[in-house]
Amino acid sequence: MFEDPPRCWLHKQGNFITSFFPEGVQFGTDYGVFYLPGIDAAYGSPFLVAGDIMAQFNERPEVNALMEYFTTPESAGGWMSDGGALAVHQTATPDMYGQELERSLAELVANATSFRFDASDLMPGEVGSGSFWTGMVDYVSGANDLDTVVAEIDASWPAGVAGQAGPSDTGGDAAMSEAGFPVLSGGFLEQALNGEFTGTVVTVDGPFADADVIRFDKSMVAFEEATGIDVQYIGGKEFEASISVRVDAGDAPDIADFPQPGLLAGFVGQGKVVDPSSYIPAEWLSQQYNQSWLDMAQMNGQSAGVWHRFNGKSLVWYPKAQFEAAGYEVPTTWDELVALMDTIVADGDTPWCIGVESGVATGWAATDWTEEMMLRTTSLENYDAWVLGTLPFASPEVKAAIEAWSSIWFNDSYVLGGRASIVTTNFGDAPLPMFEDPPRCWLHKQGNFITSFFPEGVQFGTDYGVFYLPGIDAAYGSPFLVAGDIMAQFNERPEVNALMEYFTTPESAGGWMSDGGALAVHQTATPDMYGQELERSLAELVANATSFRFDASDLMPGEVGSGSFWTGMVDYVSGANDLDTVVAEIDASWPK
Repeated sequence: MFEDPPRCWLHKQGNFITSFFPEGVQFGTDYGVFYLPGIDAAYGSPFLVAGDIMAQFNERPEVNALMEYFTTPESAGGWMSDGGALAVHQTATPDMYGQELERSLAELVANATSFRFDASDLMPGEVGSGSFWTGMVDYVSGANDLDTVVAEIDASWPAGVAGQAGPSDTGGDAAMSEAGFPVLSGGFLEQALNGEFTGTVVTVDGPFADADVIRFDKSMVAFEEATGIDVQYIGGKEFEASISVRVDAGDAPDIADFPQPGLLAGFVGQGKVVDPSSYIPAEWLSQQYNQSWLDMAQMNGQSAGVWHRFNGKSLVWYPKAQFEAAGYEVPTTWDELVALMDTIVADGDTPWCIGVESGVATGWAATDWTEEMMLRTTSLENYDAWVLGTLPFASPEVKAAIEAWSSIWFNDSYVLGGRASIVTTNFGDAPLPMFEDPPRCWLHKQGNFITSFFPEGVQFGTDYGVFYLPGIDAAYGSPFLVAGDIMAQFNERPEVNALMEYFTTPESAGGWMSDGGALAVHQTATPDMYGQELERSLAELVANATSFRFDASDLMPGEVGSGSFWTGMVDYVSGANDLDTVVAEIDASWPK
């Protein structure tokens, strides 16, 4: 590669390889590096690694203190400043690195959706540094065909010996049942499949009605037929008002579907909710969910339930056929998005369709944009602190997030009708000019529910398309803003536990996956499991997300999340108040 001209152009290897490069070559000038791309979007952006783990043999306070220090990126500061390795910690940011090479590698790593250790280093020596090595040599050299090689490797595996990544004794192993869904080995669902709970009834309450009831019932068929357990849905549109009455009266349903985690948190605080992690192993949960979903399930020191399905918000819709005819390309970075906006303006058109009018709820669309920018300009820890009220709206982080979207909204060249039209344009009407011929605006950011407001008869993939709202800072990866439903358990019986385990599988959301309307939360869900092209495409976008966070305004106290935050954004966008005044008023409204 370093000859002139190069006799080969690409080399895949770990970052240690630079020590073998010719003396004097410089990163950024003589050589560069890029991530080996994924093949199937269903598997995200995985990263193969080798690394060091600190293990503790003696338990004393001072040893514990050092172990805690090792959980911070600063504990790897020598390597971060001088080069030679990367910090494992997801709280490490590229600007913490002193060498350009490591800084660039850290930016690539920040976008990884998963990590796995070098498999050969985890396998028994007879395989990992024995038959696996020699077998690959035989295969590449042509000495043996692939079938012969893999058979010989399998035969070399020591009897009764598992690799270091083998199934643990925590019950995290899974098997696909004859019923067509994965089953936790040794769990309650496995017992249910053996007929131990046949004839029992589990009640599920929730807010969905009409088509969503049909989708839920459809999702339960496989479970009911395989276990003999009768799942009875007893919810409806009055759920949020009725659930408190039922719980207070001692008549709680076995399980309830909560679209508002804040409401659930109150019941958790009262000790009314069963912690599913008391019987579902952490290993199983980590297989089924991105860590962000597990983090968001934590309330008042326990797991409050298991996430079931969700709608994504970090989406930008566009008039596909006309977009392509105009020669525009879908942006994959923030810089590319800004360049697209400027190109549309240069062509004499307006990039964005934006409106926040929504009756008494006017302003909520602006809170979504604030949440998107928070996820793209600061850490998840700061986002969580903001939700809790410990990071004030007047903080530099929150103000910077608001100013980030203001640079678009307050530029009259970027928004159809200019800034003045935003607060008077209904959120459901806002995207409609995209479908005129020619389009009067080209981009609209909104959750996937917005398609129900699109003109009748328009088709996804032809009349409109969707892309992910790109990240701004590589240090914060590819975050996804969501709203979703969490299943919470009020009564602990074996058959109820079995259904909760089923809810940890994507098949439990099968009605929505086949018919449309929502996405499965589970990271084991793959795009091919979706029956509708739109949801399949959304699932492919979601598969590349590095983190998830729930709509912040839905988690904040009502006085703020659906009160001062909404009205404050309206005042700011309309020009009634400046940003400093607005954030001060929101902070002052937070319940003491």
